[in-house]
Amino acid sequence: MTIRTILVDDESLAIQGLKLRLEAHPDVEIVETCTNGREAIRAIKTHKPDLVFLDIQMPGFDGFSVVQGVMEVEPPLFIFVTAYSDHALRAFEAKAIDYLMKPVDEQRLADALDRARTRLHEKKQVEEAGRLREVLAEVAPEAVTDMPGDHDAPSSSRYEKLINIKDRGQIFRIDVDTIERIDAAGDYMCIYTADNSLILRETMKDLEKRLDPRNFQRIHRSTIVNLSQVRQVKPHTNGECFLVLESGSQVKVSRSYRDVVARFVH
Repeated sequence: MTIRTILVDDESLAIQGLKLRLEAHPDVEIVETCTNGREAIRAIKTHKPDLVFLDIQMPGFDGFSVVQGVMEVEPPLFIFVTAYSDHALRAFEAKAIDYLMKPVDEQRLADALDRARTRLHEKKQVEEAGRLREVLAEVAPEAVTDMPGDHDAPSSSRYEKLINIKDRGQIFRIDVDTIERIDAAGDYMCIYTADNSLILRETMKDLEKRLDPRNFQRIHRSTIVNLSQVRQVKPHTNGECFLVLESGSQVKVSRSYRDVVARFVH
């Protein structure tokens, strides 16, 4: 799959440097380069790219204004590229999939492109399923109800590998495999790893959609646990039990979710 890409930066040397680094990724096709925000908005609306590498500080319309200016159409994925780290919080709040510092590190660029490929693959799958449903609805309506849907076991590629968490004025990039458990507190989630705890403003329902259910399961109405971090199951009274995690911490499994424990005893 070709990733149709636009580069936006008011410095020609920065565009040339990014072009050179992107040559190592043959699936990236640069359809246009822009030197200011107004050009970028026009180019995005004209070319409808998959991905935009976007500088933040530019004369006139800055990078955030560009994002706002294309919200009336289906926006592309954005990766911000900047020399200033103090814009990271706003960048992730603007739903950027990554934030690269100049000069761009080749490995960080490769990681950002992998995230873009995953998002685009997910989008393509959803669009293809939607088109197929539309056709079937016309020629064989009864078949639509038999089509695989969101309830079927999905590919792990649709789930997050890294989660960006804004906490204490910083952005933490957490590898989901290192998460032990997640506790809900209203619209906030407490994310626990072996050596850290962070607060994420998100509902449990939305967070569950981002995590692979083959690894992350709810064991209580307000607790999600990473099953790969479980090293022991300790029975308790009234059909409840405790899971002992790799760090040594224990979490209780309520009776309503005891089917989760069955995964460890078969």
